[in-house]
Parts: sequence; structure tokens; C-alpha cells
Amino acid sequence: MRRIMKNIWDILTGFLKNHVKKVIFLCFASLLVLFAIIYLVSAMQGKSKNSNTDDTMTKENTDGTVPSDKVPSQAPSEDPTGTPDLISGDENLQETEPQEMNAEVQSDAKDPQKQGTTGVKMNIKDLAVPKDKEKKITYGIDVAKWQGVIDWKKVKEAGVQFAMIRVGYRTLDNGAIVEDPYAKYNLQQASKNGIMIGAYFFSTALSEKEAKEEAAWVAEFIAPYPITYPVAYNCEGFMNPENRQYGISKKERTDAAIAFLDYVKEQGYTPMFYAAKNEMEQNAQWDTDTISQRYKVWVAQYPERFDTESKSSYSGPHAMWQYTSKGIASGVEKPVDLNVAYFGYKKIAKPKDNTPQKEVSADPTDIIQFKKVKETVTAKIKTNLRSVPSAADADTVAAVLKNGDTAVRTGIAENGWSRLKYKGETLYAVSSYLTTDLDYKAPEPTPAETGPIYKKVKEEVTAKEKANLRSEPGTDREDTIKEVLLYGDVAVRTGIGDNGWSKVEYKGQVLYALSKYLTTNLKYQEKAKPSKDNPESGIHFTEVNEKVTAKEVTNLRLVPSTEAEDTVAAVLHNGDIAVRTGIGDNGWSRVEYDGKVLYAVTNYLKEAE
Repeated sequence: MRRIMKNIWDILTGFLKNHVKKVIFLCFASLLVLFAIIYLVSAMQGKSKNSNTDDTMTKENTDGTVPSDKVPSQAPSEDPTGTPDLISGDENLQETEPQEMNAEVQSDAKDPQKQGTTGVKMNIKDLAVPKDKEKKITYGIDVAKWQGVIDWKKVKEAGVQFAMIRVGYRTLDNGAIVEDPYAKYNLQQASKNGIMIGAYFFSTALSEKEAKEEAAWVAEFIAPYPITYPVAYNCEGFMNPENRQYGISKKERTDAAIAFLDYVKEQGYTPMFYAAKNEMEQNAQWDTDTISQRYKVWVAQYPERFDTESKSSYSGPHAMWQYTSKGIASGVEKPVDLNVAYFGYKKIAKPKDNTPQKEVSADPTDIIQFKKVKETVTAKIKTNLRSVPSAADADTVAAVLKNGDTAVRTGIAENGWSRLKYKGETLYAVSSYLTTDLDYKAPEPTPAETGPIYKKVKEEVTAKEKANLRSEPGTDREDTIKEVLLYGDVAVRTGIGDNGWSKVEYKGQVLYALSKYLTTNLKYQEKAKPSKDNPESGIHFTEVNEKVTAKEVTNLRLVPSTEAEDTVAAVLHNGDIAVRTGIGDNGWSRVEYDGKVLYAVTNYLKEAE
């Protein structure tokens, strides 16, 4: 064996002595090849790491989400703009008497999404600055038609960094896809003012086919805009019997969401799934495990009180957190959802389609979509004709249409306004005050002609719950609100009008309130029965925060009582999860389920395991 090894060694040393230059060349070439391989592997890893994030500043999982135990709890110290100047607050009380309506505040029975106003009263500035600069938090809002015309310049000045903008929805009745009437304005003006934008669509898809149809519509609609933040799929209310999705399975809902999100990803956008915490935890209403492995998750979870660590209680991975819908932002007149994103971008994305878009102004007539008609109408009662479809400014009244006078209606909008041609001008009136019955006779005499008559009384009254006290009877103008009378406060009523209003004396002032909101029973709430308008009247709830499910199956009602008809809003089965927020002294529990506040018999519930 030694002889064999010696022979091999002699051969090698002989070769090296005779071919020194060739050996050196081969060694040098081998080193070059090795360095080239190392460089290529490093470059490929870097490209793979950045291919999906496109300048993102967050360390994420491969699915683009932040693990729940890694969610940063504070705001970025490197952000030069500081914390957005946003707070959350309560809505002003809105009377429901007939009135001229602002275009932006009307609900739409066909629209599956409803604007909520829940969440805690909190100041976003309470979010602390993180010590770890590698963690990135950005602050934003999400908006739709309910926020009306937004002053995006003021929103930018408030420090808002991104906006998730609803671009459309599929209707509840016939499943038609409808553009949000403010979508183009919001997309255009937000990006114009330097706010990074994302988009979301509210779906009622019954199948993967419908979901792909929605995604294709969205992709085409947003192509001309610089969509930098994700494109989200939003689907709620499917447990409501009136929803077209009622009855479809969790698997069918999940498959539809996946079909939408996959299509969005194929178009080069970042897909994101939106749902409430209670719908996602433990795969309650969605196959959350599958969804969260593939896409960013945007969770809606409104804490009962503010935690300075600003971390959602949702246990699953999530990239964005909607923490209240009662936010107030400079430039937005209505309550707005506030969000924290655990990621950010260094630069704004480029539009997929560079076709120039028509400038959309803040003029409501540019935003509101009118269904074209051509018909002659008259006024049921004396009706203001305005230069814009909004009653916010008294100076916009250009004419008055009386019963018997006629105008040509050229358009009807879903927000409650009609477009008219009257004496050569294009004007606007509240649709409910108009009729195509030209023989319609207004009631005689009309309050507008004679003025209200007040029956003299002298009695103490309080509010059934809360009532605005105004300097004059009427709900057209918010600046007439001088005081708010709460239950327990006492005013002296001196007159009851035939117009539905009461004259009261309060704090040395003569003011007016809607009579239906007042009562002479100063202990009204102690004996009052729950109703849809005041579901907790006369009931004391002990506040709790716990997950519950049905022992077997139980109805969830709009009112904590079985006496009121047509109040069943959902059905809770054993295994379904709801969040109990209160236990009433009448044997009922208050729960949050499917984004709604509902009520169930306490004995039919048990704490979820």
C-alpha cells in the first residue's frame, strides 16, 4: 500500500514540476469561478427577498403579514411628520324628521356596507414612539361615500400617511357591481396631495366566478391610479337573512375571497383580506388559517379602552389594524375609520395604466351619479331648488318650487336628490318632496304658509334619551343647535306645536326640540321598554369582555326582548363565537357578532372554550 501511495505521489510531484504555469492558471481560474458563483447566489437571494415587497420597510413573513407576537407596538421615531393629528369622538345627534339631505350622508338599501361608529374615545397621539427603528408603523384612514367630500390637503396636513379607499361594492338585491360615487375623487385627490393610497371592494359574491368578476372590475378601475398600499377584499353581513350571501358555507365564502385575492395578485397588486376579529379567530366564519398563510390580513378590532402599547388583541397574524370607526380627522367632516399598518413604503407606486384621467373636483355634482330620466314633476309642498345637491349652505337656494309649478327632472340619484331643469337652470331638490302626479294637491293649509301653531302649556320635560335644542324649529342647519338635553336634564315646555316641535325654556333661553324626543315622565327610562331606537332602555348592563357561544342554538336580536317583532338579526350556533360585552339585569346579554351589537338570552349562552 505504501508503495502504491509513493508511486502516486511521485507522479503528482513530477506533473507539478513539469507544468507549473498550467497549474497556476487552473487554480486562478477556479477561484474566479467560485467567486462568480457566490456573487450570483447572493444576487438571486436579494432579488427574491425584494420581489414582493417593492420598497417595503417592514420585516414580514413570506405571506406579507406580521406575526401577532412581532407586531410593533409603537410609532416610528424616524417619521419626520410626527403622529397624525387625529382623534376619535362621538357623532352629533341627527334628527330623522323630513329635511333637505346632504348628499353624502344618506344610506342606500342596495349597498351591503353600513357606516358604523363604534370604538373607544382616544387620541392617536397617545401611540408611543418605538425605540426599535427597524419596526415601521404607518397611520391611515379608510373612507367611502359616507365621509362625503374630503379636503385631502387638510388630511395630509394632519399627518395621515395612507388611505384605503372603497372603490365599489356588489349590491344586496340583484348583485350588480356599483362604483362608490366618491371613489375617483378620493383616489385622485388623495394621491395628488401626497397620500399613499390603497383600495378595497365590498363583496357579496356567491361564487368564485363572481369574486373574479369583482376583482377584474377593481383592477380595471384602479389601473390609472398609483395604488401603493394593498387592494383589500371586504365581506360582511353574510349572517343577515336579507344578505344575498345568507346560507352559503364558510368554505364557499373563503374560496370566493381567495379567488378575488389571487386575481388581484396576478395583476401586480398586493392582496389583503379584511374581517372582524371575532369572524377570524378559531376559523369562526372564515378559513383564516389558509387565508393568513397567503395574504396580508387587515383586522377590525375595537378595544374597550386604549392600551398604550397599541397592540390588537387579535391572536392571528395581521398586517393592518382598524382600531376605531369613531375617528375624527381634519378635512373629513364625518366619523372615519382609523388604521395602523405594520408596514410602509419608501416611494409611491406607478399606475398600471398611464392614460390621463379627467380632473374630479370637490363639486358634489361631479361626484354624484344620477340615473338619467326625463319627466315632468311638481312639488308636494313648497320646496327649495338649490344650485348644488346639498342643504349645508343656505346661500345655495336659487328658487322655490310650489305645488302646481312644474320642472323637468333629468336625473335621480341614490342619495335622495333629483336634478331638475327649471327656467333654463340646472337645479337640485330633495326627491321625496317631488311627484310626477301633476294633479297632486298639497295639504291645506300648509305649515309653510300659515306657520306653526303652539298650544300653550307649562310642564317639566326631559329627553327620552338625547335631544338637540335649537334656536328655531327645523333640522336644516346644524348651526341652530344651542344645547343638548339628556335624559335626567329638566327643561320647562311652554308650547307644543302642530309641526312636531316643542318650545322649551332651558338655561334662560327659549329653544325648540322635536316633541317625540321629549317626555313629561321624568323617570321615563326606569319604565321604558326596549325598542329598536333605544334597545337598552330601562335595563342595566354590567360591562364584561368575554367570548361566548350558544349552548345549542339561539337567536341574536336587535332588541333584548322577544316582545318586539322582526328583531331576529342572526342565529348563533354552538361553536360560533361572539364577544359578550354586557350582562343585563333582565336576563339578556349584549354581544358583538358579525360587526353588529346584538342581544341574546343569557341562559342560552356559555363561555367559549
